[in-house]
This record gives sequence, structure tokens and C-alpha cells, in this order.
Amino acid sequence: MEAVLDIYKRPYDPNNPLLCLDESSKQQIKEVVEKLPMRPGSVEKYDSEYERNGVSNLFMIFEPLQGKRYVEVTDRRTKVDWAECIKYIVDVLYPEAAKITIVMDNLNTHSPASLYDRYDPEEAKRIADKLDLQYTPKHGSWLNMAEIEFSALSRQCLKGRVKDQETLKRKVKEWEAQRNEERVGCNWRFTTQNARIKLKSLYPKINAKIKFTKH
Repeated sequence: MEAVLDIYKRPYDPNNPLLCLDESSKQQIKEVVEKLPMRPGSVEKYDSEYERNGVSNLFMIFEPLQGKRYVEVTDRRTKVDWAECIKYIVDVLYPEAAKITIVMDNLNTHSPASLYDRYDPEEAKRIADKLDLQYTPKHGSWLNMAEIEFSALSRQCLKGRVKDQETLKRKVKEWEAQRNEERVGCNWRFTTQNARIKLKSLYPKINAKIKFTKH
């Protein structure tokens, strides 16, 4: 935990940008009965009946110090999907960076080994050499600022039903563009000192009653 909090104190460095990466899902739902549009004095109405139309995975790539986020929609959330997302970060989003620090949850797919499952060894190593992967501790996913962005995406863009993946991609890209234009960052204020006070119970107990005897 303290390692992640120390990273969040770093100043902006274009040669070593700080990113937060997280994954979520969105179910696509088709209307069986046409919804009633909003009218004066009446909200938009959906019928309780619907048709499931698959589930899409979303990768949230968030750079808090620059107020940038990029959301990638995929069919699945496998090792291969994660590896392709990481290559996109390295080669498309931040090709000039010498090192890229990425804070993420400690899942079994979130490993350089996944790069070797997707690419040949030379390419996998090239990508891995540009990464500084930092994992949040168990039950500590709240330390990942990408979760805050997912909360905003859910509230501002994805509250209603989305009929298919193409509609999902369009809505997400519109939200992404507007939020990037406004350069909405994250003012992270929880520090290591806060953690040592508020999360004291998580730290190991030190036995101060040990006595030393002279020989």
C-alpha cells in the first residue's frame, strides 16, 4: 500500500508517466417494447421486459496528473486482451516514454507473462522492459484511481440500457472526449501518514516488551 501511495506523490514526468488501469463490464440490453421518450412532466420510461445482448469488457486507462483517460471496449478480459491493451499503451498512447508506471489490481492476468502468451518472446520483452507495474494489495483496489473514473463513467454515461457493443463504444468515446477536453484529473489526498493512522490495524504489531540482557 505504501509503495502505491509513494508513487502518487511523484511529480509529473513525461518520460515516466503514471497510469492507473482497471477493468469493468457492461451488459448490453435490447428493448423488447419501444421505450417512451421523456415529455414535459414525465420521465423516460422503460418496459421491465428486455433481451440480453451480451457483455463487453472495458479497460480504463487513466493518467491522473494530466487529466487524460482512454477507455477500450473488448469482447473479453483474458490474458490476451490485457496484453493487447498494454501494447496499445506502450506503442500508441506513450511511445516516447522511457518507462511507464501502471498501478493496477493484482490479478493473475496482470503479469508480463501474459505478454508472452500473446506475442513472440522478443516483442513481449520489448513491451515488458518499458513497464513499471505496481499492484494494489489484497482488498485494496480502492487505491486504484481508475476505479474513480469508472464510477464517473457509470454515473454520467452508462446509467441506462445500452443495446449493443457499437452503441457502447460510441457513448464511451463521447464521454472520454468531453472529459479529456475538460482535463478532469484526480486530486489524491490520502497519504502514507494517513494510512498509518486510519489503517493502523492493518500494520503488523511490534512487541515493545522484549528485554535485552547483558552478557
